[in-house]
Amino acid sequence: MPAQSALTRASGGVAVLLAVLALTACSPVVDVSAAQDAANPACAPMMVALPDAIGDAGLRKTNSQATAAWGDPSQVILRCGVNVPGPTTDRCVSVNGIDWVIKEGDPVYTLTTFGREPATEILMDPGNISSATVLADLSAAAAKIPATGNCVGQEELQNLPSTQ
Repeated sequence: MPAQSALTRASGGVAVLLAVLALTACSPVVDVSAAQDAANPACAPMMVALPDAIGDAGLRKTNSQATAAWGDPSQVILRCGVNVPGPTTDRCVSVNGIDWVIKEGDPVYTLTTFGREPATEILMDPGNISSATVLADLSAAAAKIPATGNCVGQEELQNLPSTQ
């Protein structure tokens, strides 16, 4: 009987494992277009440091290099290797030492790292997930790409030395 009991437990464990695999296989791969510079080796350290979840949205598989998605349906899309933003009048915020340029769309916001090359872009709908949560949860990974500059605000511009 003890051998049969162990076999029954093992069979039950295999059945549970197969059920879990079947459920995870139901989430389709997210179709995300790779950024122009997605093959940049500087993206790799950030990609391996991405969190397993942002808020309640779990990380999903994507079909392109240097991309990530969270939530089902997708609530957050990330692409590393987008064009580095130049000087802009768009709003820029700093979260945990990472500067982000924010372009408010309706409904999708585009958040792009500023002063990091390659740049990273996040697409999200603030009606579905908090931008503060997204930026806080992604700041440690984004920090894997070293900063080469930072946002300059109105205060800094007023303190520039005058030219003579």
